[in-house]
Amino acid sequence: MKKYLIMMAAAFVLMSCNKASEHKLTDGKWRGEFSISDQKFPFLFDVEGSATDSTTVYLINGAERVPLKGVVYSNDTVTIPILAYDAVLTGKIANGKFEGKFKKLFIDNDEGVSFSAEKSDAPRFEVADKATEISLAGKWDIQFIGQKGDTAHNVGIFSQDKNILTGSILTNAGDLRYLEGALTNDGFQFSAFAGLSPYLIKGKFEGNDSFIGEFYTTRGVTKLVGKRNAEAALADPYSLAYMKKGEDRLNFTFPNVEGQKVSLSDPRYKDKVVIVSILGSWCPNCLDEMEYLSPWYKENSKRGVEIIGLAFERKDDPEYVKTVLSRLVKRYNVDYEILFAGKLGDDATAKALPQVSKIMGYPTTIFIDKKGIVRKIHTGFNGPATGLFYEEFKQDFNKVVDDLLAEK
Repeated sequence: MKKYLIMMAAAFVLMSCNKASEHKLTDGKWRGEFSISDQKFPFLFDVEGSATDSTTVYLINGAERVPLKGVVYSNDTVTIPILAYDAVLTGKIANGKFEGKFKKLFIDNDEGVSFSAEKSDAPRFEVADKATEISLAGKWDIQFIGQKGDTAHNVGIFSQDKNILTGSILTNAGDLRYLEGALTNDGFQFSAFAGLSPYLIKGKFEGNDSFIGEFYTTRGVTKLVGKRNAEAALADPYSLAYMKKGEDRLNFTFPNVEGQKVSLSDPRYKDKVVIVSILGSWCPNCLDEMEYLSPWYKENSKRGVEIIGLAFERKDDPEYVKTVLSRLVKRYNVDYEILFAGKLGDDATAKALPQVSKIMGYPTTIFIDKKGIVRKIHTGFNGPATGLFYEEFKQDFNKVVDDLLAEK
């Protein structure tokens, strides 16, 4: 009888463990789809460490792997925190499928975006049996046409390996980061999800050197018109924002992460070259810039150069601001000051920096010489996904700083 009870107890424990494991992510590759209107936005992720207490999910976009740590299991619910963007993927696992919602926590009562994912080695997009023979590789002029007919000129840079596509689209405010896709029978499609918002791009070739298409996000759809152009270029990033007539200096005082007031006129910045980065914790290009600036500052701070980050956030609640900015400082190991400059809004930067014309995008980088005079204002940031454009940015950035440091 005793032996029978022991066997029954062991069987119960085994069944409980198996049942619990059914509601957990397992190591390996997963493929999912967001459902938005009548479109499916595919996304890929890897799961590692599921047998431990520190499961990590990696969002995959081409060469990019975005780590999401701190996966939480509560009863039969799985929650994947996306700390960088104050969002989560949350849902339940049943019959091998992980189904739930992508929710933005900074939005009260956010209904979220539905998704479904399952463990699979399947590609992001199935390659068409008879894919078009037209190549997308190279540079393209791309017009974004809004629902009101407004247009924006952008540049596409794409690579092609057989029928698999990677690349990015550069805008005057920054790039769309890593896109991954495939050719279709008569065109192409891309998608991306790095934690902020899913993207989906569909295009149809019109001859060898042009296409029409759509760019889908959670906010709606934008029409695209593309023309192949090896010389495609954006507007000069130094021409989009400038100091107002009669102004040549900035004057600001804002609280840092600890709530202490920091001013541009503080002794720390006297007689030094100062770089002011206008940013937001919600902005992917700003995070790319911070990933570059943080180690750069460690290597160059002793040369007589300082950096100040001016953050504009979704909320002005002190605890919220402290949480999101502290998270940034920790994630990127930032040694320079990050200040809260105001709540995000149409006139936020105008209130914080009234000496500057309208800020056209995040990030915007302001270069100040040793005398405290604003010398250059650079709009946008070409990140690692842009390849040669990123290398050109770094060369230009260092030249601007070197020239200012060389001045007496």
